[in-house]
Amino acid sequence: MPNFNWVKTYSKKDFFGDLPAGLTVGIMLIPQGMAYAMIAGLPPVYGLYASLVPQIIYAILGTSRQLAVGPVAMDSLLVASSLSAMAVIGSESYIMLALILAFLMGAIQLLMGLFKLGYLVNFLSKPVISGFTSAAALIIGLNQLKHLFGTDIERSNQVYQLLINAAVSLKDIDWITFSIGLLGIVLIKSLKKVAPKVPSALIVVVAGILIVQFFELEKYGVKIVGKIPEGLPFFQIPTFNLELFTELLPIALTLSLIAFMEAISVAKAIEQKHNYYKVDPNKELIAIGASNIVGSLFLSYPTTGGFSRTAVNDQAGARTSISAVIAALVVGLTLLFLTPLFYNLPKAVLASIIMVAVGGLIDFEYPKRLWKNRKDEFSLLIFTFLLTLNVGITEGIVSGVVLSLIILIYRTTQPHIAILGKVPSRELYKNIERFEGLQERNDTIVLRFDSQLYFANANYFKEKLNELILAKGSSLKLIVISSEEINYIDSSAANMLRRTLKKIMDTGIQIKITNAIGPVRDIFLKSEIIDIVGSENFYLTISDALKDFDGELNDKQSDIALQNNHNKIVV
Repeated sequence: MPNFNWVKTYSKKDFFGDLPAGLTVGIMLIPQGMAYAMIAGLPPVYGLYASLVPQIIYAILGTSRQLAVGPVAMDSLLVASSLSAMAVIGSESYIMLALILAFLMGAIQLLMGLFKLGYLVNFLSKPVISGFTSAAALIIGLNQLKHLFGTDIERSNQVYQLLINAAVSLKDIDWITFSIGLLGIVLIKSLKKVAPKVPSALIVVVAGILIVQFFELEKYGVKIVGKIPEGLPFFQIPTFNLELFTELLPIALTLSLIAFMEAISVAKAIEQKHNYYKVDPNKELIAIGASNIVGSLFLSYPTTGGFSRTAVNDQAGARTSISAVIAALVVGLTLLFLTPLFYNLPKAVLASIIMVAVGGLIDFEYPKRLWKNRKDEFSLLIFTFLLTLNVGITEGIVSGVVLSLIILIYRTTQPHIAILGKVPSRELYKNIERFEGLQERNDTIVLRFDSQLYFANANYFKEKLNELILAKGSSLKLIVISSEEINYIDSSAANMLRRTLKKIMDTGIQIKITNAIGPVRDIFLKSEIIDIVGSENFYLTISDALKDFDGELNDKQSDIALQNNHNKIVV
């Protein structure tokens, strides 16, 4: 329980930082939670349930002192897009599926944390996340048009279908509802500019309730939230069978990675502003996983750390996770005593809150930078963006990850190989294609392989080496392999090296290897490559290798000695 570390030193100063922060986040969570539950296709009260227990569990187990755990827009959309094909949105079976999904997602995250698999989130590259997030934000926003227009626009995860459905319903717009929603958007945006610390969403909620109640707008067709159940969520164990498990597992796996990525990125960003604690990714997985598992037993759907709420929590002065407990108390008191106040809350106001929140997720600057500097990664971003928009959210993120892995594998199968030349008047060797005026020798090839050497690129290395040898012709006497960038050699590549280097040396060409790091030297020894090349042909620098070839190295032993000693190469 990492957060118990600060209990002994907790002070009044800490409390007077945590109290206003907790109250601010709790107040912010009430309209946000209900709005995000609507995105997920759940009754608004489930957003409040998801804002209660998960926060308390994370406060006990989490390593970040400012991370605000609860429902978030992107995960809510993933829940809706995944479960809408399995059950009718808002039905009891749909709600049960959402609870089971939270349990499975939490179990996956907990296991990943226990087995220290936090590094898996690195497979979600920045271009994939940017493309996916922007597309998901558009889909979330467009799905709120039904509440903004006050019409029955059919929900969809495909943007073209949403636009068609919206265009068809334009003639049926309820202009009172639309005016309320539009006013909500303008008011939230204005307040964020004028007074960023003011809880603009709550002010809009209160204003919307008062307007509907005073003018009795429900009679004129304005759709409201209606009765919200009073009381705290009760304990309930979700029941599911093997068939449901197999259907939900891929969704839970996708959600667990995306949710963790969201949480760890914002937690790390906030950590950099403070020097009195350290965020541990694997412990974060355990904490968020436990939050989802226990939360699902108290009617919570999938949750994670939210970007905006965490930023607000930090800006409001949160010092420890007591602020999260205070925020949870605010939500709990609302559930116990204040739910009748939200009866007249217009759904158009919740739609306006959602649309403003997701608008900030659409990133324009990053794609512009990629277009200027990295066309390949820009293509990956656009691929993920378009696929998410037009095929589906889960399909978009999974396809983006798969494509990024394919690109990564392709790059490692044909890594960069540099031919090096000597910088005049210096014992320094650089890539001849990047620097002018370098000195090359007709009888020597000096090459640097800029990657690990493994089964997928071993043949590429051999072919490139043969091409270089043929290009030099009969004048070639020496090949120097600078291995400073080689950090690993697998058994397939080692076997290739044994055969290739022996074949080259049999023609009378000398082989010298420089700059090998310790683990690679161990591989040279264990795979018997050192027996073929000879331990005397390993050097610290390219300059030493060439001097020794020319007979100019006076004291080779003082520069490097590679010796067999209990199956290790020592320097």
